Amino acid sequence: SWIMALGPLMVDVAGFTLDQVEREYLQHPAVGGVILFARNYESPEQLAALVSEIHGLRSPRLLVAVDQEGGRVQRFREGLTRLPPMAAYGALFDRNRQRGLEAAREAGWLMAAELRALGIDLSFAPVLDLQRRISGVIGDRALHHEPDGVIALATAFIHGMRDAGMSAVGKHFPGHGSIAEDSHVTKPIDRRRYADIFMEDMRCFASMAERHIGGMMVAHVIYPDVDWRPASFSRRWISDILRGELGFNGAVFTDDLSMAAASVVGDYHARVMAALAAGCDMA
Repeated sequence: SWIMALGPLMVDVAGFTLDQVEREYLQHPAVGGVILFARNYESPEQLAALVSEIHGLRSPRLLVAVDQEGGRVQRFREGLTRLPPMAAYGALFDRNRQRGLEAAREAGWLMAAELRALGIDLSFAPVLDLQRRISGVIGDRALHHEPDGVIALATAFIHGMRDAGMSAVGKHFPGHGSIAEDSHVTKPIDRRRYADIFMEDMRCFASMAERHIGGMMVAHVIYPDVDWRPASFSRRWISDILRGELGFNGAVFTDDLSMAAASVVGDYHARVMAALAAGCDMA
């Protein structure tokens, strides 16, 4: 519901500070958030000033988000803790369950505490995809190869984030781990039967939906057994399955609409309209 008072678009900005054009378009009523990348980060002090300026533009203030998972997907590095990839907690968990869970919780807390100290509202984490050794783009971003392992570790990570005052956003519903192609550069298709996806990958998302995770990010993957549209543009996946069957009532985000896999529905305007029509809250 915190998104409803804001516009449905999450946009980006070019550099370390805002220019006049950016200040103007961030005031547009369709805009509700800003996602930051490595190109927006020079130091903790610079980032805090940038976030403060973005927050000062409007009331209610814009959401400021980042992908700060750890490993190769950690946008802000210099001056902050270098976090290991999510798979590190799974490897520790397999050797010593309790130590793996403690490490995941501490990492969730540390990641969120550092970002909250700089004013960042959201990190798009944790990854809930299965570690299948099929997907290069997911790979060591996944916590574990078993649904039960992902659920245990993600729950610990989310509790750590919550202790630091940040909501979690699980990704990439309904599961990106069984795809060899990278949705950033191609149009991936997962041809498995719905029953198999439901019994495996989706268990992680169903479990987090029950635990009232704050947000979910939807994959630009086509699962033709369910819908010919990528999940992020599919009413069947978002409204019927995620909202209806899994009972999820948090915020639904699309994955990045500039990714190649999103181009199947047309230009940017068409992508945004299709995502919102399917039930996404923020594009």
